Amino acid sequence: MPSTPTPTPTPTPTPGTTTDTDELLGRVQKQLGRVPNLYAALASGPAALEGYLAMREQLTRGVLRPRLREQLALLIAQENECTYCVSAHSLRGGLMGLTEDELRHTREARDADPHTAAVLILAREIVRTRGRVSEAGRAAARAAGVTDAETAEVVAHIALNTLSNYYNHVARPELDFPEVQA
Repeated sequence: MPSTPTPTPTPTPTPGTTTDTDELLGRVQKQLGRVPNLYAALASGPAALEGYLAMREQLTRGVLRPRLREQLALLIAQENECTYCVSAHSLRGGLMGLTEDELRHTREARDADPHTAAVLILAREIVRTRGRVSEAGRAAARAAGVTDAETAEVVAHIALNTLSNYYNHVARPELDFPEVQA
């Protein structure tokens, strides 16, 4: 039986590749203080990175607070089995004050705050059902105070994070965060 070749990671552009790439990676550097390998890899398609950054930036202006946005990113990465993003968002979540237990609970769609837990449970159901949330799931979210605006942003965060999760699966950038297995 022939052996399966080991997949090779997608080469990542570096500053100086193109003007578009330089500008985009400069924005990433300014926002994050560094250019993670995911962003460098995604810059091979400047329109894809531009779209990702634009959506990410717009969602920072929404109703979901930063901690919950980070928890959503971690949960979605876990659901999509993306070790790169689970690793990145575990580190970022820790820097935002989430404890190891809170990070683990987030990956299981649990939280001590009932509203946050409801948002995470809703997000997990949206991911698992590809948006076909049950009436019971919708009712539970509403009963916990999840608003229509929050629901819309949860779906947007799922789209944003699924883009990065799937691109990581395809491009296989080198992990540049402490590894946390999905």
